[in-house]
Amino acid sequence: MLRAKTAAGHGMNGQAGTERQVRRRRVFYIPGYDPIHPRRYRELYRKEGQAQAAISGYALELTPKATPGPYGWHVAAEIEGARVESDVEVLVWSDIVRGSMANTLAATYGQMLRTAWAYIGSGALRRLMRLRKGPVIAALYPVGALVLLALVALVLTVGGGWGGWGLFGPPGGIFGLLAGGAAGWGLMEWVRARDGRTFIFYLMHDYAYSAQFGGANPPELEARMAEFGEVIAAALAGETDEVLVVGHSSGAHLAVSVLADLIRAGHVPAGGPALGFLSLGQVVPMVSFLPRAERLRGDLAFLSGRDELAWVDVTAPGDGCAFALCDPVAVSGVAPAGKRWPLVLSAAFTQTLSPERWRALRWRFFRLHFQYLCAFDRPGDYDYFRITAGPRTLAARFEGRAPSQSRIEAAVSKYTSVAA
Repeated sequence: MLRAKTAAGHGMNGQAGTERQVRRRRVFYIPGYDPIHPRRYRELYRKEGQAQAAISGYALELTPKATPGPYGWHVAAEIEGARVESDVEVLVWSDIVRGSMANTLAATYGQMLRTAWAYIGSGALRRLMRLRKGPVIAALYPVGALVLLALVALVLTVGGGWGGWGLFGPPGGIFGLLAGGAAGWGLMEWVRARDGRTFIFYLMHDYAYSAQFGGANPPELEARMAEFGEVIAAALAGETDEVLVVGHSSGAHLAVSVLADLIRAGHVPAGGPALGFLSLGQVVPMVSFLPRAERLRGDLAFLSGRDELAWVDVTAPGDGCAFALCDPVAVSGVAPAGKRWPLVLSAAFTQTLSPERWRALRWRFFRLHFQYLCAFDRPGDYDYFRITAGPRTLAARFEGRAPSQSRIEAAVSKYTSVAA
């Protein structure tokens, strides 16, 4: 639970108390494994922010970003009787994502085999299923789909070779075999070309990227995370009231390590801006349960005990792609004595979305995974736009809020070693 300010009038990190009003804010959004240009997030913020403002009765206006640095936009808002200026910036790693996507079918199937072995051979898959079956099914879906697709292609190939197409195509023999093989290959390419609807190949690349080094970060990602840290550190040294880091999906565990590095390096100054960390739809266990994730597990343990920041973790059982209400520190088996974070909350889609809206979205799993960044037609405590553009810090907004009673805190991971 978020703690009250100290008697000296200072908040959790020795900075101005949690009651401070925010007039200027810097928001750094770290997306998940996404190859799309960051303008997608600007348009999502614009569209959904306008919708939420109309529902909730506040004003929100986006204008182009006028400052140097990462891609972003400026938000002028009038919320809760106050005017707030926020600069939202996307910390981009989409180029790394695009580079990691196998560009041949053979390479994709190689990824599938290596990834399946990483999770099954290490025992991580079995333990992940003890938490939430939804994200595990999401991880198994591309494997099952690719295996099925390969079997269908094999049937087409063998059927052509055996002359089983007598009534519908070429005769058997070598020509039939070649024709069958071409048909099978064509089918696989046809499915891959429509991956924007099925997400088979996208999800396979996503899980493969996290698993390729057994949970350790690839060198190019570590370098990019260091760049993220430099940008955030500069903001913490600047004239602003709050620096808010938002990590969505895979971006949540990147943010954990970036923030842990910042605090270790002394880049969160006493008396500086309030520092908030909002993790949304996190999939931390998909990485932290792997044997070589010592860096992430150590960062989780470190960050969970710090008073330099406020960390709120928001998920929802309706999001089948996230480890809903799983405390990422506790389930990873690295909760230290005196653990403070995160405050685990539910976005409660079945309550914060009207029955009509819930029915429309219920089976759109990928869309629901982004609902945290969208408008709610029956908003509760969680409102992405009040948090990122409103007059209260993250700490103040959830001061005294009890964590979800349905949260999962059992230590489940087989691997609990941390980086030295």
